Amino acid sequence: MSRKKGQTYSAEQKTKIVLELLKEEQTIAEIASKYKISSQSIIKWKKQFLENASLAFEPAKVVQEFKKEIKSKDEEIEELQKQLGKSVVEKEWLAKKLKSSVSSNKRKALIENGLELTKTIQCKLLNISRATYYYRPVPVSKKNIQIMNAIDEIATDNSEYGYRFIHQQLLEDGYSIGKDRVLKYMQFMGIQAIYPTKKRLTSIGNPEHKIYEYLLKTYWTRTGRTKQVYVPTPNEVWSGDITYIRTNGGFMYLAAVIDWHSKAILSYKISNSMDATLATDVLKEALAKYPKPKIFNSDQGSQYTSHEHTQILKDNNIQISMNGRGRSIDNIVIERFFRTLKHSNIYISDYQSIKELKEGVKNYMHKYNFKRFHSAIGYQKPMNLYLEFVKSVA
Repeated sequence: MSRKKGQTYSAEQKTKIVLELLKEEQTIAEIASKYKISSQSIIKWKKQFLENASLAFEPAKVVQEFKKEIKSKDEEIEELQKQLGKSVVEKEWLAKKLKSSVSSNKRKALIENGLELTKTIQCKLLNISRATYYYRPVPVSKKNIQIMNAIDEIATDNSEYGYRFIHQQLLEDGYSIGKDRVLKYMQFMGIQAIYPTKKRLTSIGNPEHKIYEYLLKTYWTRTGRTKQVYVPTPNEVWSGDITYIRTNGGFMYLAAVIDWHSKAILSYKISNSMDATLATDVLKEALAKYPKPKIFNSDQGSQYTSHEHTQILKDNNIQISMNGRGRSIDNIVIERFFRTLKHSNIYISDYQSIKELKEGVKNYMHKYNFKRFHSAIGYQKPMNLYLEFVKSVA
C-alpha cells in the first residue's frame, strides 16, 4: 500500500522506519504496509541513512563542509551573474535549488495542467525526467507476492526459462499478467535464466560500475561436447550470489559465498534488502573465518560491481571475475546450491515468520555442510572436505 497523496514524513519518522528495517525481523512488504508507504521509498531511505551514518560522529566536520559548500555556491552564482546576466542566473539558480533541496515527488507536484508551458518543458525546467513524472509505484500486495512466489518456483524448476517462457507458464497456471510485468518482477527478484549463450540480462547492473573479465575460462574442461568448469582444489575459486526467499509475510533475500571445489557454504546472510551491504557482509564474514581464495566470481549485478565490494577483493589481492553478460551458467555452482536449498527446505517448510526462516535456514546450512553427501565431490560432505584441505595447507 502506498502513502496517501501529499503525505510527508519527518526525518525522525524516516529514521524510525529505517531502524525497524535494519532489525530484519519483518519483510519490506510488511513494513511498507504498516506505514502505508512504497517499498521503493523505504529502500531509498535506507541507502541515504547508511551513506550518512558516519556524519553523526563528526558534527563539526558537517558544519564546516556545509559552510564551504555555501561559500562555493555563492562564488559560483556571482561568477554566473557576471557572465550570463541576471535573468539566466535566476533561472539556473532556481533549477539547482529545486534539484538539491526539493524532493522529486514535490517537484512532480509543481507541474500544472492548462499552462502555456507543456509538461515536457515544465519537467525540463524542474530538472526531472518525464518518466519520473509519469511513474506510479506499484504496491507489493499479497497478489504480487503470490505471483513472485510462482515465478520463483518456475525459475527454480526450469533454470533455462527466460521471462517469455515463465510468462507462458504463469498464463497456463491461471495467472493474468503481461510479459513486461514478469520481466520487471524477475529484475526485482534478481532472477535470470541460465543460458550457455548470451541472452537478455535480467539482473540489474549499474552502468557507472566497472565490469571485470570472466576468469574461469582457464578452468574449462570438455566432457564429450560440453564444456564445464573444473576447479582442482578448495580455495581456488569462491562464488557469491543473491537469491529470492519467500515467506508467509512477504519475501527476503539470501546472499551466500560458496567454495567452488568443495561446494561448502562459507558464509551466508538473510536480509530484507538486496543491496551492496548484503553482498559485502557475507564476503567479509567468509574472509574473517577462512583463508582467502585466488579468485572471486559473481554476476554483474550492482551489489557485486559496487566500489565497496570490489575494493574488499582488491585490498585482499583477490582476482575479480564476473559472469559474461547474460550468462548465469558461468556461476553455475552457487545457482545449483540455491536450487537444492529451495527444493529441500524453503518450498516444503512454509515459514510463517522471519525468525522461523532464519532458524530453519541455519539448521539446513549445517546439514548441507556437515551431514549431507554431495555427489559432485565423490559423496563426501562439503565442509568436511573444505576444512581438511585448509588444515593440510596450514
